[in-house]
Amino acid sequence: MQRHFVKPDFTVTTWELLKPYFDELEARKISSAEELEIWLKDYSELSAVVSEDMAWRYIKMTCDTANTALRDSFNDFVQNIEPNLASVGNELNKKIIASPYREQLKKTGYDIYFRGIKNSIDLFREENIPLNTKLQELEQQFGEINGAQSIEHNGEKMTLQKAGIFLKDLNRNVREEVYNKVQTRRAQDEDKLNELFTKLIELRHQVALNAGFKNYRDYKHQALARFDYTVQDCLNFHEAVKLHAVPLINEHDKKRKQKLNLDDYRPWDTSVDEDALPPLKPFSSAQELIDKTILCFNRLDNFFGECINTMQQLKRLDLESRIGKAPGGYQYPLYETNVPFIFMNAVGLHRDLVTMVHEGGHAVHSFLDFDLDLLDFKSPPSEVAELASMSMELVSMEHWDVFFSDKEELKRAKRQQLEGVMDTLPWIAAIDKFQHWIYENPKHTTEERYATWQNMMRDFGSSVINYQGLEAQLKRRWQVQLHLYEVPFYYIEYGFAQLGAIAMWRQYKQNPKQAVENYKRALALGYTKSIPEIYKAAGIKFDFSPAYIKELMDFVKEEYEKV
Repeated sequence: MQRHFVKPDFTVTTWELLKPYFDELEARKISSAEELEIWLKDYSELSAVVSEDMAWRYIKMTCDTANTALRDSFNDFVQNIEPNLASVGNELNKKIIASPYREQLKKTGYDIYFRGIKNSIDLFREENIPLNTKLQELEQQFGEINGAQSIEHNGEKMTLQKAGIFLKDLNRNVREEVYNKVQTRRAQDEDKLNELFTKLIELRHQVALNAGFKNYRDYKHQALARFDYTVQDCLNFHEAVKLHAVPLINEHDKKRKQKLNLDDYRPWDTSVDEDALPPLKPFSSAQELIDKTILCFNRLDNFFGECINTMQQLKRLDLESRIGKAPGGYQYPLYETNVPFIFMNAVGLHRDLVTMVHEGGHAVHSFLDFDLDLLDFKSPPSEVAELASMSMELVSMEHWDVFFSDKEELKRAKRQQLEGVMDTLPWIAAIDKFQHWIYENPKHTTEERYATWQNMMRDFGSSVINYQGLEAQLKRRWQVQLHLYEVPFYYIEYGFAQLGAIAMWRQYKQNPKQAVENYKRALALGYTKSIPEIYKAAGIKFDFSPAYIKELMDFVKEEYEKV
């Protein structure tokens, strides 16, 4: 992005040096619709510069959680710049809404944009600024705690992600040993994570009260700008998943238990190959993962492969797992340079391939909407963002022969992917329903929290897996979910998007070329249309009714049985 408003050599260092740009925007007279549009573009440019600076501080910190200088840099932004951004941003939002020329901006997307601005004004409370600063400081502690976790096995110190390789070992004793080592290590941080979560709940509840809401659940629903569905729709989704998706998990686990010839199906038996085959190894190095992803994406559309190639050239990929690196994976949009960053913890397993194409879908989305005029146009809601990534998982699967030259291994990979689809919806429903209870009952005790989670697992977990003697591990299983700590309530979007992705995949199998064009057209809209309109542009429905969930899960089951 070429700068027009911000000086080309300006970098974000202190609020004092950044403030004059915001002062100019606040003081500038706007005398026509044309001047308002120029003002909005200048504001967007400034926001992109600030956003990218914040992004790099976060990226560098998560790449090396042990580096105190990187953590201090991130905290400096959170403590000394972001609180000021919140205040001045609210004043600029009010200026936008008060402009008499706003109604004259009839271009696509402005109605969606102004709706979001009004929502931000409605929710803004000066007293929440320091609370949100404190929340951000606490939220990063989850990554620090998890980044420091490791075990030793066969004389090697390794991350818990890497230890996951041994949960696929054909030797059941090895699987049990490593599982117990991982759980023992997690138990060491159990109290610490409970205390952290309790602090987060208390602060979030106060934020909600300050904004005039009775609980954080209702506040967050509005803060996430969920204009196209209600809280009740989320509750209905939970029940529909319990009815139509959970039975598929139980049916699948019963078959696995029989094939493994086990009388007692335990947590360390859930990842091993049911035909006693070694773990799939779709790649042996980060570079091979990149090369094969580019080839796979090119099979879908040359533009998709070019996106990953550009990221590689600009060093926007950090893929391999290492001690001191934060857990998980993400794609971070960089709104000024318009080339995003992918972060993950690859150890050579099939799940890493899935993570790569998932985050690659996000990256393609960033490239597709970067021509849009305003930063907010490039920031679609998660229900759309996750449609991009989860659709890429399923659609790219049709070209996974790039990763698996052996036909039987390719079939195994596809089966594992579809098993993941079946497993995903119940876990999403459990995590989301858990959060509803947590924030409707913010004064709950740790024991009540554990009891509620165990009830969730009875409703949404597999009834075949035996946790006898492992109850302590099951009751804290929710602690692995980053979203609970860092991005509360951002999770059910994966469920809605998973349904959309299944529909997208079904469309691709019927007409590949048309499906890819629909995918690109929908994602290029960014957030200039409502969620249902974007899904419609993709040729699918934004629907999570019981009937639709049953229809799509039946399709997944049929495709699974064909593999």
